[in-house]
This record gives sequence, structure tokens and C-alpha cells, in this order.
Amino acid sequence: MTDYERLDAWIDAHFDEEVKFLQALVRIPTDTPPGDNAPHAERTADLLGEFGFDAEKHAVPQADVHEYGLQSITNLIVRRRYGDGGRTIALNAHGDVVPPGEGWTHDPYGGEIEDGKMYGRATAVSKGDFASFTFAVRALESLQGKRKGAVELHFTYDEEFGGEMGPGWLLRHGLTKPDLMIAAGFSYEVVTAHNGCLQMEVTVHGKMAHAAIPQSGVDALQGAVSILNALYAQNAGYRKVTSQVPGITHPYLNVGRIEGGTNTNVVPGKVVFKLDRRMIPEENPAEVEASIRRVIAESAALCPGITVDIKRLLLANSMRPLPGNRPLVDAIQKHGEAVFGQPIPAMGTPLYTDVRLYAEAGVPGVIYGAGPRTVLESHAKRADERLELEDLRKATKVVARTLRDLLV
Repeated sequence: MTDYERLDAWIDAHFDEEVKFLQALVRIPTDTPPGDNAPHAERTADLLGEFGFDAEKHAVPQADVHEYGLQSITNLIVRRRYGDGGRTIALNAHGDVVPPGEGWTHDPYGGEIEDGKMYGRATAVSKGDFASFTFAVRALESLQGKRKGAVELHFTYDEEFGGEMGPGWLLRHGLTKPDLMIAAGFSYEVVTAHNGCLQMEVTVHGKMAHAAIPQSGVDALQGAVSILNALYAQNAGYRKVTSQVPGITHPYLNVGRIEGGTNTNVVPGKVVFKLDRRMIPEENPAEVEASIRRVIAESAALCPGITVDIKRLLLANSMRPLPGNRPLVDAIQKHGEAVFGQPIPAMGTPLYTDVRLYAEAGVPGVIYGAGPRTVLESHAKRADERLELEDLRKATKVVARTLRDLLV
């Protein structure tokens, strides 16, 4: 048997154990917000310890976490050193998730299996890659022979809020500096670039008044409507801007939350909305933010009595390929095609991730993992999120084979 066949055989023999490991992770909620994620990290560390993996627990100070708007974060690092020389390869997945929301036909924290799929929040994004990465490393260590370099498992808890308290915190504090990294992602393509994201909170101020005498107030909702119409007009124009990165189309803007007013018979004195502006890799984030602020200010100026406060919630830069990522791309494409039986393209994704923080620290990386094949197919961030278990099995094999090639 070749090393690749041995890796595949080990993963097949231990796949039921891998599935149970993922179920245990899914059954511990990590809704963010509120973001009380330390209990999940503690449980993960215990489970890893059963495999002989010593997980370092790096708790982010409570004051920093609370200021950030979350409750608790403990990031984990597992270091597996094999021999002198060679590369250190980090495998990163995030455990924090958006709340489940409504419309589920399966328990969002049940880890239920039906028709070859596991259902539950974070099965696809990205507790599935806690499992694929952990079992890929275990498979690697089942091989005989010497290896060089090291592997690090980075299991972090701040992707949904941007990553600054997850990978960003580990990198800023000098707790890791790998040579290459693979982050949780997609089982049918290797992602080398992604969009950036600007999120803002816009507060539109007017003046409350009784609905019977509306002329005595200033309607903040009418002001907000004027601003929203101007922003949506911008959105239509974004479709004319095309990215040159395969897999990424054009910029776009979404208003995902709006609230305001006090009662039906009261002229609303304040309206708050939150927007999400996705930036293609070719765009300059500072220019994008300045443009959004200008559109809002000009629209507000057309509404007498209206004032506006704008707060930046998140600015996540896009991810661009670093030249050093070629060994990762080549290995994943080679083994992905062998395992999945189809070519594995290298491309971009319109999502944004915390992988950009590794790239900004000079660490070449790619996004590749157990799922989802597409966000739509996996129901990521929607009801009935699910993961194809065969994708989990196959992606684990691809990652194990890739590690074997890069650590000899």
C-alpha cells in the first residue's frame, strides 16, 4: 500500500469515531451573539485530550471580550512537532456561529443524521472542519516513517464578528507564526481569495411627535427611507463593476436590520439600520467607506431636521493570494481530484473570512475543508444547516494527503 492508501484506510476505519466527534461539538451551542464560547472550547480541549492532543487554552481577557460585545472567548492551539526543519502548517476552523433562527425541521443542536447528512448549526461552517482537520492529523500520525516540520490546530471563536479576537488575537500576541495555513471552507474547490466586508450602523435622528399633529415633529423614518433609496441606487450601480477573480462577481450592499419608532401613533424620532457592503479584492476599503458615508450624508441633507450618526461595526479586508500558497494549491488540487474524481478549481468566494488575518500577517493560506460545497446547498446561516458525511470523509482524506506531501 502507498502512504495515500494507508491514510485513506485509516480514515475509513475511524470514520464513525469522526462523526461522533463532530456530533459532540455540534451539541454544544456557540451562538454569537451572545458569544459565550469558552464552554465549547473547554469541551473541545477535553475531546482532543482523549486522542492524546494537548490543547493550549488561550483565554482572551474578559474586559476585551465584553468591550467587543461578546461574553467569553478561549482560543485553542494544538502543536504537533515531528522533526527538525520543514514547514509549520496551521489548520484553522472557527467554532462560533450565528444563532439558529426559525424554520428548522431538525434540532439545530442535535447532530441528527438523515440520508447521509448531519443536520445542525455549524455542521458545515465550521465545526465540520474541527473534525476533518483533527482526524487528518491523526491519520498522518498513523503512518510509519519520519516527517519534518509541524502541524498546529487553531480552533478559534470569533469569525462571525471579524476574527480580531480569534486568529487576530493569537497572531498579535505572537502565539503562532506558521509558514502555511489551511482554513475551514469548501470540499470541492480550493479558495485563494475572498471579498472584503464593511459593516456600519446608521442612526437617523428626527423628532418625536403625536401622530395627530405630525407637523410638530420630524419623521426619522422618512429620512431613513430617503437614505436607503440612495444606498439601493448605489447597489444597482455596483453590478457594473466586475472582479477579475474567478468566483467573485461584483460588489453589493445589503441592509440586514432596521428598527425604530416607539408606537403606531407616534412620529418616529429615531431609526437605526445596519448595512453590509461586500468589497471585491480590487476595491480600496477606505474609498468604499468614504463613498458610503458621503451618500448617506448627502441624502440626509435633503431632509430638513434630520441628522445622522454613522458607526463602523466591522472592516474586514479582502483576501488576496500570497505567492507562497502554491504548494498548498498544488497538493490540494492533486489529491482533491484523486479523491473526489473531478478537477478542483482554484478560485475566489464572495464570502469574507478571518483567513485574511493570516494573509495580512504574511502567512500564505487557502480555504479548503469539509463543507459546504455551496453556501446555498449547505443551508449555512439558514435553517436546517447540514453537511454531507461523504464530503467530510473525502475532505479529511485530501487534507491528510496534503499534510503528508508537505511535511516530508
